[in-house]
Amino acid sequence: MNSPASAGGAQAATNPLLTVSTLPYELPPFDEITNAHFAPAFEAGMAEEQREIAAIANNASPATFDNTIVALERCGQLLNRARAVFFNLTSSNTNPDLEKLRSELAPKLSAHSDSIYLNPALFARVSALHEKRASLGLDPESLRLLDRTYTLFVRAGARLSDNDKVTLRRMNEQLSTLTTQFSQTVLKGVNAAAVVFDKASDLDGLSEQQIAVAAEAARSRKLEGKWVIALLNTTGQPPLSQLKNRASRERIYKASLDRGWGGEFDTTKLIAQIVALRADRAVLLGYPTHAAYVTEDETALTPDAVNKMLAQLAPPAVANAKQEAAAMQALIDAQAKTNGTQAFKLAPWDWDFYAEQVRAAKYAYDESQVRPYFEMNRVLVDGVLFAAHELYGITFKERKDLPVYQEDVRVFELWNADGSPLGLFLVDWYARDNKRGGAWMNSFVEQSRLLGKRPVVVNNLNIPKPPKGQPTLLTFDEVTTAFHEFGHAVHGLFSNVKYPQFSGTSVPRDFVEFPSQYNEMWATEPRVLANYAKHYQTGAAMPGELMDKVLAASKFNQGFATTEYLAAALLDQAWHQLPTGKTPSATDAAAFEANALKQAGVDFAPVPPRYRSTYFSHVFASPIGYSAGYYAYIWSDVLARDTQHWFKAHGGLKRENGDLLRQKVLSQGFSVDSLTIFKDFYGKAPDIGPLLESRGLVTE
Repeated sequence: MNSPASAGGAQAATNPLLTVSTLPYELPPFDEITNAHFAPAFEAGMAEEQREIAAIANNASPATFDNTIVALERCGQLLNRARAVFFNLTSSNTNPDLEKLRSELAPKLSAHSDSIYLNPALFARVSALHEKRASLGLDPESLRLLDRTYTLFVRAGARLSDNDKVTLRRMNEQLSTLTTQFSQTVLKGVNAAAVVFDKASDLDGLSEQQIAVAAEAARSRKLEGKWVIALLNTTGQPPLSQLKNRASRERIYKASLDRGWGGEFDTTKLIAQIVALRADRAVLLGYPTHAAYVTEDETALTPDAVNKMLAQLAPPAVANAKQEAAAMQALIDAQAKTNGTQAFKLAPWDWDFYAEQVRAAKYAYDESQVRPYFEMNRVLVDGVLFAAHELYGITFKERKDLPVYQEDVRVFELWNADGSPLGLFLVDWYARDNKRGGAWMNSFVEQSRLLGKRPVVVNNLNIPKPPKGQPTLLTFDEVTTAFHEFGHAVHGLFSNVKYPQFSGTSVPRDFVEFPSQYNEMWATEPRVLANYAKHYQTGAAMPGELMDKVLAASKFNQGFATTEYLAAALLDQAWHQLPTGKTPSATDAAAFEANALKQAGVDFAPVPPRYRSTYFSHVFASPIGYSAGYYAYIWSDVLARDTQHWFKAHGGLKRENGDLLRQKVLSQGFSVDSLTIFKDFYGKAPDIGPLLESRGLVTE
């Protein structure tokens, strides 16, 4: 690794991360960046930011908003550039060299952050300005920036004693290391848990294309003549809805469910250490629990508010799930009687298979009928981007001349309705062994008028890639996920703030999911659906009757979907509402999880949590992440369903509606309090009614 002093001159000429990209919108020059560039870029970036911070903290002139708060906003651009590229790649296209560097960087970056927020001279300047903020004559966004900067310093421990700061630094470094180890172990574990089948007949029920994908996955692992079902980092797995062989379903399900509980890729020890450290850290910072620390800075404000909402939803969700289970059990019993076979009790690995049959019977269609109408490129261009054009007037063009970090990634340039440039949108939808599970949006460049930057954002999904020459046909869940993630993308793309701290999706976790969840509504909007739901071979539109069934089935299986989500959200709260000294050991983790689900009333055996603790990356794979915040999806969904209700009342997919939403919500970032943003748009406080109705959870 080179020294900071050598980072200029010759290095700058050869390391593309050390200079601002000259590509459109400052898109990183992926074709020039190599693994070897990151370590010196991080070293140079941290050194440069330390010099910038020292200049601010030690400025002999009295503190002013410009020489302290705005100066902080301008700091660290080299480090931010390296960080954005590096952590995007370690999520979506990692390799052993990057993972090794990631482990080395975790404690260094934690220490670097602490050196800024725990700098007494710097905090003294911030605090002095905050005390006289009312007399500074600041515009609203600038005043909010001063308030938020002060809050971030305080929450980071700036008011602690010197001895407590030493303790906090140690805790932060440990948490950074442990959560990085958790993330890396989960990725290795999900790859190792892939299920190998010796006979194609074991995969009866899958399509020819899916079986070919399984054969290709086996070949890539040097298992010629076998078939491999790779897992996603969720409890449920997509093939379970189609596999006719019950033993095959059970193997896949148990392989997924048992990850991390012992063996080479055990994560229980990491969880125990992470949870204990978070509890101790919360007390050091003046909070009773980690959940109290987290929610204070969310729109929920308190764990009690979170508990109240989750408790309100759990009983109807579980009741609906039990009704759904009863319908499936009746089907199992009826089929056993007809076939003269032994009936069996519905198990978790049976749920998706029989739910699909109940769906087919109730709505007279199944996924195999629908998938040919959801070809991936049509979903993207004629669905996701078409809806954005109709709603916001934006136009787009694919840029095949720009470099990407992996051959399957696509780049689109977007323009506003008036022809002005908007930003770049990268699409990375295929699954890979070196890509973490799930779906997410990230930024390579964040919008800021202060820094003169327009956004560059990326959407990641995990859709299995078919053999070469075959079409990529999506499930309806994957279609919905594509629309969901683009909701995050427009939140980043439409950002119109001055200060980078407020850009795009830098809002509380229980608000950040709001734009993504309301954007799902356009997947089933008739005009949008008719534009993209066309047969991949003939181009024929999805028959109206089938389309009606897809729309009618949108509430189907919502008892299951809500219960598995709530179980994970409640599990997250159970871990993080523990006081210091009361967190379980690794050997007690399984018992703790079981008891937490029982106490919350969501211990319904056929519906395990969407994520069990041992692979719950949302809450254990980064120092903060969604810890004590996984409830955010349902909290945000209240806002999203209210917004869907608003759209229906105001004429639906119309430019004036989109323009109003963009103006009042999507452009604001965190420059205004999130709940204030919502009330200004919606006209009143959030209402849980539309959410209950949308999920079919309204009880008599």
